[in-house]
Amino acid sequence: MNLHLESNALPTLVIASSNQGKVDEFKRLLSNYPALVIGQPVGIEVEETGKRFIDNARLKAIAVAEHTGEMTLADDSGLCVEALGGAPGVHSSRYANSDRERVSRLLNELEIFSNRSAFFLAALCLAAPNGKVLLEVEGRCDGFITIEPRGNDGFGYDPIFMPKATGMTFAEMGFDEKQRISHRAIAFRKLIPGLKNFF
Repeated sequence: MNLHLESNALPTLVIASSNQGKVDEFKRLLSNYPALVIGQPVGIEVEETGKRFIDNARLKAIAVAEHTGEMTLADDSGLCVEALGGAPGVHSSRYANSDRERVSRLLNELEIFSNRSAFFLAALCLAAPNGKVLLEVEGRCDGFITIEPRGNDGFGYDPIFMPKATGMTFAEMGFDEKQRISHRAIAFRKLIPGLKNFF
């Protein structure tokens, strides 16, 4: 199922995600690249069986690239909390049924701990239409979990994650400010040299 439109002169890049917040973030990150950036088609389900973020990013990139016949960029990212042994980790998006419930569960589980150190990790994988892996990178942002949610922007765990030396959660930052230090932006900057070879 090739998604490329003949009337469109730009190459298509599919973001292997059904999370609209994540797709929108990538659209903004890729706004200077000559590509039509779109989310994956509805109905694609990829079982995330990997033990590491990069494993799951690879699974998603290959599956969606082969399904769509388009260049595909996949991200697998999550929050790792030191006091919880690295949880929720690769299960971050499946920790509960909604962003609000995930945040609530994490804060409840962390109540008995004084150590609130945590980090966000993002793994990116770019796959060709035939499923061949072209690029893989990772980015990390260290910080702390706040006592309660703060801020109205962002998505996921953004309202309770405060990067080191900022005094603000991701949800309290503007897009540009977040992109200077976020795990996904750090990974994306590592991806740029390779992307220039394809777009």
